[in-house]
Amino acid sequence: MVDGYRHKGLRKKLVAELAGKGITDARVLDAIGQVPRHLFIDDTAFLELAYADAAFPIGCGQTISQPWTVAFQTQLLDVAPGMRLLEIGTGSGYQTAVLAAMGVRVFSIERHRPLYLRTKDRMRQLGSKAFLQHGDGYLGMPREAPFDRILVTCGAPRIPDALKEQVKVGGVVVVPVGPGDVQHMMRVVRTSAEVFESTEHGSFRFVPMLEQREG
Repeated sequence: MVDGYRHKGLRKKLVAELAGKGITDARVLDAIGQVPRHLFIDDTAFLELAYADAAFPIGCGQTISQPWTVAFQTQLLDVAPGMRLLEIGTGSGYQTAVLAAMGVRVFSIERHRPLYLRTKDRMRQLGSKAFLQHGDGYLGMPREAPFDRILVTCGAPRIPDALKEQVKVGGVVVVPVGPGDVQHMMRVVRTSAEVFESTEHGSFRFVPMLEQREG
């Protein structure tokens, strides 16, 4: 797994591009600058474009999100080192790696088994300490709950009750919500055991969050 001067230079340009597009959290930009995105793309046809601000297919009908989306969601999470975070939709592992670079303890669930196995092997080779699991994101990871933060990286028709139950009081859930092709990015803060306060942060397009499905 080669990460040379050229790759680092391209990441530096990407960081500058993201800052120009409104990403203001220096910790997020630093993490984007650290993580070698080209190592999370299997299709060699896209390797030359690895540091373009664009999404690419990664198999199983899924995509690696564009860097701006990764940075935007991460900025909304407002994480701190040592926090426990549940990620729904491991995908390529790129978002997972960005969060880990910020000192977050990441627990991540992937529905597609072939993608889960491929990404688990990649993360092992990269020395990642993130915990990956194959399973149903709608159910969350109750045995590891509660979490300081929960991130959903796929379009959910609703915010699953299980995820709301698994975030701490004072914790945050960031999730794109909507029944169709376009979702609204929601930041949900659990202010008490029963109260959740939501704010909306623009429209996005994500692959759908799958429920109770094999493969």
